Amino acid sequence: MKSAPILEHYGPWCAGVDEVGRGPLAGPVVAAAVILRVPLHGLDDSKKMTAAARTYWAARIRHEALAWSVARAAVWEIERYNILQASLRAMARAIVGLPRQPRRILVDGNQSPPGWQVETLVGGDGRVDAIAAAGILAKVTRDEEMQLLDRYYPQYGLARHMGYGTAVHLQALWRWGPCALHRRGFRPVDQAWEAQ
Repeated sequence: MKSAPILEHYGPWCAGVDEVGRGPLAGPVVAAAVILRVPLHGLDDSKKMTAAARTYWAARIRHEALAWSVARAAVWEIERYNILQASLRAMARAIVGLPRQPRRILVDGNQSPPGWQVETLVGGDGRVDAIAAAGILAKVTRDEEMQLLDRYYPQYGLARHMGYGTAVHLQALWRWGPCALHRRGFRPVDQAWEAQ
C-alpha cells in the first residue's frame, strides 16, 4: 500500500482553503478553510482517499485543527454568478467563518476569493497539509449533505453519485426532470428541462 506524501506545513498562522463540487449537475459548491496547529502526517488530496479515509480524517481535523470553517454557495448562486464565482464566494465565506484570522492564506487553484489577499497554489491539496485538510472537510461535508438530500429526492440516486453526471443520474434526470437541486446552467440539466 502506497503511503501518503509528506505535505508542507506552514504553521498555526496559515490557513489552507479548498472547495469541492464545481463539476456536479446538482447541489451546492462547498468550501472549507483550516488552520492546523501542528502537522497531521498522513493527509493527502481528498480525491486520492477512500470515503472511509476521508471520514476518519475529517473527524481528526475537526478535533485537532486550531481553527476550521465550512461554507457553501447555493444552486441559485451558481446559476446567477456562474460556478467559478460561486466557488470563490464559498471560499470567501469559509475564510470569514474562521474563529481566528490567519496571517497567511493559501488557496488551492489559480483564482482568488474576492476581497482577500491570498496566495494561490495549483495542486495545493497535494502539497500543503492545511489545503489538503480543507479539501477533506469540504468533500465530507458536501457528501453528507447530498446523502441527506437523497432522502428528499430519492429518485435521482444522489447518495450514490453526489450529484455528478453519471449514467444513472442522467437517466433519472431525463425520466423525472430536474428538481430544485439541479443547476440550470449546466447543459444536461438544461436539456432535460427543455424536454419536459
